[in-house]
Amino acid sequence: MNAESPTSLMVSIRNGAISLGLFAVLTATAISLTFVSSSDSIAANKAAAKAKALAAVMPANLYDQSLLSAPLQLPNHQQLNVPESALGYAVIKSKLTQAVILPVIARDGYSGDISLLVGIDAAGTIKGVRVIEHKETPGLGDKIERKKSVWIDSFMGHSLTNTTAQEWAVIKDGGEFDGFTGATITPRAVVNAVHQSLLYHHQHQQTLYSAAQEN
Repeated sequence: MNAESPTSLMVSIRNGAISLGLFAVLTATAISLTFVSSSDSIAANKAAAKAKALAAVMPANLYDQSLLSAPLQLPNHQQLNVPESALGYAVIKSKLTQAVILPVIARDGYSGDISLLVGIDAAGTIKGVRVIEHKETPGLGDKIERKKSVWIDSFMGHSLTNTTAQEWAVIKDGGEFDGFTGATITPRAVVNAVHQSLLYHHQHQQTLYSAAQEN
């Protein structure tokens, strides 16, 4: 068998290098497209989950545009125990703000922070509350979840005017809200956080609603 000439060898090496380069480009392109597609899908899923959570605390008759379409910066966000990046959402119908949805975190849960969303209308009345993240004890503290118990619905219709400061507590503490047998700390933390969201709404309502109308 004749040995391959230097010229043929160089051609083979060059062709091999081109093939490898092309393969690398195609692979990188495929990975990039997959990443972009996955990122878009993840972002869409997160937006859908967020929209669903917001809708759970606000009756549909109070808005005629996406609840995600009117995010609000939160002045004095520390009062809600949320980070500066946290957002509230204006609830818009016929181009007027009918209500707001506020995030609030209870720092005094039994097993850690309890993150909530609270829907409050312009009259200062709670339209809905949902726990969106917690680490409370399964079978006890997790009754704050709507899928485990209807307890969280007991806040609906309450306000600062029809429920006194003393009544914003669990029954064990002389308040109006039920506790859980063997798990008083968890409902106590949630009651306090929901009450704090109402106080925050009362204090900042004009700023929040004005900002919503400017968007």
